[in-house]
Amino acid sequence: MNKNLAFADYAVFIVYFIVVSVYGYTIYRKRQKNEHDAKAYFLAEGTLTWWAIGASLIASNISAEQFIGMSGEGFFLGIAVAAYEWVAAIALIIVAVWFIPVYLKNKIYTMPQFLKTRYNESTALIMAVFWLFLYVFVNLTSILYLGAVAINGLAGGEYLHVIMIGLALFALLISLGGMKVVAYTDVIQVAVLIIGGLVTSYIALTTVGERFGVGSDAIAGFKVLMHEAPEHFKMIIPKPTATSSQNDINKYLTFPGMLSYLAGIWIINLNYWGCNQYITQRALGADLQTARTGILFAGILKLLMPVIVMLPGIAAYVLYSKGYLPQLVGGKDGAYSAVLTFLPTGLKGLSVAALTAAIVASLAGKVNSISTIYTLDVHKKYIQKAAGERQQVNIGRIAVFAAMVLAVLFTWNDVLGIGGVGGFTYIQKYTGFISPGVFAMFFLGMFWKRTTGTAAIVGVLSGFLLSVFFNEFAPMILGNETLLYTAYANGKGAFEIPFHICMGLSFLFTMILMIAISFAGPKENPKAFELDTEMFKLKPQTTVLIVITLLIIFALYVKFW
Repeated sequence: MNKNLAFADYAVFIVYFIVVSVYGYTIYRKRQKNEHDAKAYFLAEGTLTWWAIGASLIASNISAEQFIGMSGEGFFLGIAVAAYEWVAAIALIIVAVWFIPVYLKNKIYTMPQFLKTRYNESTALIMAVFWLFLYVFVNLTSILYLGAVAINGLAGGEYLHVIMIGLALFALLISLGGMKVVAYTDVIQVAVLIIGGLVTSYIALTTVGERFGVGSDAIAGFKVLMHEAPEHFKMIIPKPTATSSQNDINKYLTFPGMLSYLAGIWIINLNYWGCNQYITQRALGADLQTARTGILFAGILKLLMPVIVMLPGIAAYVLYSKGYLPQLVGGKDGAYSAVLTFLPTGLKGLSVAALTAAIVASLAGKVNSISTIYTLDVHKKYIQKAAGERQQVNIGRIAVFAAMVLAVLFTWNDVLGIGGVGGFTYIQKYTGFISPGVFAMFFLGMFWKRTTGTAAIVGVLSGFLLSVFFNEFAPMILGNETLLYTAYANGKGAFEIPFHICMGLSFLFTMILMIAISFAGPKENPKAFELDTEMFKLKPQTTVLIVITLLIIFALYVKFW
């Protein structure tokens, strides 16, 4: 089937674009009376419903790196990669119950503000600048690059730069209206994302059914997948033995079985969902019950995500292994695009709309967070202290525009080399190096009153250095087999410790170091947060949502263990 889009595909996409744009403009017009209210612009304070918060969290989280990258990992690993989504649902419960009450009680609006309030201004400034660089040059660029490449492939492969500019302008159109416009348009974006993703998964399964002679039946197609690739439906990757193939070793390096659940995957998720401006910003302007319900709603939606972003990859693996997918190019990262070639005219347009929704929502959410951190934590504090409400909003809009221009410039000819390492790997590599230190700093800062500002700075720096050490140098210096880890041949002439284990070790030693330094300070840091049991009490409806989520996760793990 020709990969170029037909008129019906363009028509579907144009309808999607018009609906999102008109709805966004309507929301913007409704908030014009608060147009120059800084908190309304950056946080949509008090105006987001629980369902808008939940949908916005998912729309901001799911982007091209999930559609392309996680589908590719489904092709390579199978259902084990779903742990990222299902553990995320548990992490969201932890954030809703224990993290959000601390933020809201202390009127925290940005992550650097948390660090200034709990530790000191130096820590806050260092991390504000760091986050700005990370969001612009890692997250924003990779989302834009991967998104443009993915849609360009569907459109015929000749429009990369046009698509790149189009995505940037569409995201700007939404984000210049502030957080309320971003969050409420995310409701449409996540609906399109889920519908388009489910359609793609359905077509993938029916195609499998047709090719294997069981008819155009999605359930029958799923049974074929389980029969033809039973190893792709095991949650736990077995530890390599002396007879393991390099492919099996590479799988374990990517997701080291049970050790993933004892180490890195929790740090990744709790840091991402609980200590990340890009995510927490959606809930910081709401009251506690609304924020909690919205976060738990997002957790329930996360349970569905593997069906959308992973299942097509497993389908691609089975089709490819039997010679039914010759159009697959680029290895595992080409799995999703290859499956999309089976879509009929019109549904391709829906898939492009779903991809665009995921990309634009992530871009808009990211630049809104960049704008918020820069305006409130850098510009207002150090450049223009007397800036009023109107000036802050205008500065925020300039920051949005500047961040997007920088992202386009650095993505235009792939200056950062994102295409060489893969967007999913690019994000994981650079965010993973700092996650252990950042999470240790936030976790101890929230729940241990003795933690000092010196310990926080040392923790961030040591977490980064330890991550680099365990990932790059430990096997050469300490050997391949120690009490702490086992390093495996990576097929590239070197030995490597699984990434999740590196994160766990970095976090462990960072925590020990921070605790030791804090013991040299006062028994209670005067900047410590006051916690009380009332903050963490749950209403019955909240408990019900948590129980439902945990029961579903339990059932999934029992089925696919």
